[in-house]
Formats: sequence, C-alpha cells, structure tokens
Amino acid sequence: MRNIIIIMLTSTLSGCHIYRTYQRPSSVTVSDSLYRQPVTSTDTVSLASLSWKELFTDPLLQQLIETGLANNTDLNIARLKVKEAEALLMTSRLSYLPSLSLTPQGTLSSIEGSKPSKTYDLAASADWELDLFGKLLNAKRGARAALEQSEAYRQAVQTQLVATIANSYYTLLMLDRQLDITCRTADTWMESIRTMKALKRAGQATEMAVAQTKASKLSVDASVVSLRRQINEMENSLSTLLGLSPQEIMRSTLEDQQFPDSLSTGVPLQLLSRRPDVRQCEAQLATAYYATNSARSAFYPSITLSGSAGWTNAAGAAISNPGQWLLSAIGSLVQPIFNRGKNIANLKIAKAQQEEALLTFQQSLLDAGAEVNNALVQWQSARERITLDERQTISLRSALRSSELLMQHSSQNYLEVLTARQSLLQAELNVASDRFDEIQGVINLYHALGGGY
Repeated sequence: MRNIIIIMLTSTLSGCHIYRTYQRPSSVTVSDSLYRQPVTSTDTVSLASLSWKELFTDPLLQQLIETGLANNTDLNIARLKVKEAEALLMTSRLSYLPSLSLTPQGTLSSIEGSKPSKTYDLAASADWELDLFGKLLNAKRGARAALEQSEAYRQAVQTQLVATIANSYYTLLMLDRQLDITCRTADTWMESIRTMKALKRAGQATEMAVAQTKASKLSVDASVVSLRRQINEMENSLSTLLGLSPQEIMRSTLEDQQFPDSLSTGVPLQLLSRRPDVRQCEAQLATAYYATNSARSAFYPSITLSGSAGWTNAAGAAISNPGQWLLSAIGSLVQPIFNRGKNIANLKIAKAQQEEALLTFQQSLLDAGAEVNNALVQWQSARERITLDERQTISLRSALRSSELLMQHSSQNYLEVLTARQSLLQAELNVASDRFDEIQGVINLYHALGGGY
C-alpha cells in the first residue's frame, strides 16, 4: 500500500514538471531567412568548421594567438569560473549521499570532593535526505546547466580573443602599408620641391608654387608621424591583450595574407550549436528552468533519516564499565506551513527570471543572425571596393604622369599636379584600407558563425 501511494505521488509530481528535464521551448525557431541570403538545407559546410590555424595561416599570427590563449587574463578567469562550476556540480552530486560525522566526547565530574567519575561517548551519526520531491535532483541539474553555461562563456571569451588578436594584427599590417605609401609619397614630394625650385630658377614657376609644394610635403610628413603613433599604440594594446609588457610585435605584410575566395555560412540552425554565446544563453535558460522546479519543490515536505551508533559507559542513569553499545534511528518530515506565502513569492520570481532568460535566448539568436549578415556584407562590399579603387589608382597614376609632363613642357598649372598627387595618395591608402576591411569581414564572419575555439 505504501509503495502504491509513493508511485501515485511521484506520478502527480511529474505532471507538475518537478522531475522533467529541460527541453528547448517550441517558441524558439530558427528560420532560413535569418541570414537574408539564400541557403539550402544541405548547405552544412560553414566557415566556422575551420580551426583558427586553418583560417589564419600566417605563422607569426599563430604564435601571437597561442600566446594570447595561454596568457590572456580574461580567458584565464573564465577557465577558473569553469572550475568553480565543476566544484558546485560535485557538491550537488554529493548531496545524495548521507552526511557522516564523528562526535566523541568525555566528561570528568566530582561532587563534594568525592572520587571523580569518568564518562565517555564514542559516537558516529548519519543524516540522509530522501529526494522524493525533486529538491536535490533539480539542484544537481541546475548545477550541470550552470557548468555548461560557464564552459560556453569560456569558449565565447576564447572566440572573441582570437578574433580580437587577429583584428589587431591585421590592423598593424594595414598601418604598415599606409605608412609605406605615405613615406614613398613624402619622398616624391621632396623630389617635387627640387623640381619646382629648378623651374623657378628657369622662370617657369613662381615662389608661390614652391611654397605650396613645401606645404603639401609637410602635410604628408605630419601623416607619417600620426601613423607611427597609431602603430605604437596598437602594438601596446596587442601586447596587453597577450598578457605581455608593451613591446614591438613581429609581423609580416598585408600583401602576403591569403584567405578563401568564397565564404560559406552554413544553415542558420547551426548557430545553436556553434555560437558559444547562444549556447551560454540557452544554458542560462536551463538553469532558470531548474530553479523554477526547485521553487515548486519547496511546497512539498522534506524527509530526512537520521541515525547514530556509539560506545558509551553512560547509557542510563548509572555509569558502567566497560561501556555498552548505544544505537538510535530517527525519521523526520518537515512540511512548510506558515512560509507558504514566501514560497509562492519565490516561485513567481523564478518564473519571471525564466521568462527573462527565454527572451535573452531569443534575442541572442537574432543578434547572431544580424552579425552574420553584417560581416558577410562587409566582406562582399570590401571586395567590390578593392576592384574599383585599384582601377581608380591606375587612372590617377596615368593622370599624374600626364600632368607632370605638361607642367614641365608647357604652361600647365602646377595646382593640377598637386591635386593629382594628393588624389593618388588617397586612392592608394583606400586600397590598403579596403584590403583590411575585406580581411576584417572574414574575421567577423568567422567569429559570428562561432569559429575560433
């Protein structure tokens, strides 16, 4: 009869979700339109399938990433949080076992100078809580979900770290390229100053033309100083990110970098398994789900079995030697009565927090889809701009050569030469910037799809 009652009670509580495991809500749907790009259900190949070593093939960059993974402060803190969550999960698992304790004690007493009497009690006790109403079960499941959340957070920190190191490295390469272009332009302007002075001596140019050329040269020199400052600051920032003191960063050149000519995003559903921040939000939702179950369990009684065993010489009113065995067993049931209002309030709070976690999870999917869209468009538009800028550069070089020849052999205005040279400088800088933007699009898409761990 007692077993039948327990089975019926367990079935009733199962209908109240106390024993149910977390399942992804049906309201969370991932549509194929999340990427705003035509995808097929068979397109399972994604850029995120590559390891970061396969995507970033520059050996110097690989060394920097490995250094960052070993030394970065935020990543090491995230690893420690995972260890904390593992310890909490172990604690919740040990809650199923009885708690054992040893309580030996002894007394020495004497009344009105009589011979002292000695008593002793060598006892051990055990307490075991029966988890009939899912209190310990939901605590263990919640701790496991918290561990998954911590692990996903660690992976999210790692993916962000890899992307940030790569972005910083390629920023340095872009600044190096721009510095090289600007220095070569400064040398050209210096040659132009000598040419203008010669033309002035020949009566073909004025002092104003010489002064204007010198002013343009000084403007380029100022850009060189600014670029060198930016390079120094970026090296310091990257060194700090790597857990190192500020130092020079060894690197290659922007022209040597190789990336795939085509990028695949896979299907949007893969974001649920690849994006660590999305998985972190879902683990947070699972933790909130089990917290709600624990709040429901608080309405039901707690059943605890206690027992003790020991050897004592004071088993009754008289002291006997040698001692005797003393055994005891107690069963207790605690049913909440007067704190029902508090339990109701706690349940409402847990339900509200679970709804908040669900909304956060849904929003994380939308944000992930937007990041994929933005990165893909960034990469595509950068490639288009590179083609246009390279064609523009070719045209401007031709225009500059023509204007210089006309100025030397005719009455061509020197201002047209200055304008052509400044336009060429800006076009060459734009090519370097667009090349970096293309690489940054690859990095951002890789990170948005969940690659890097």
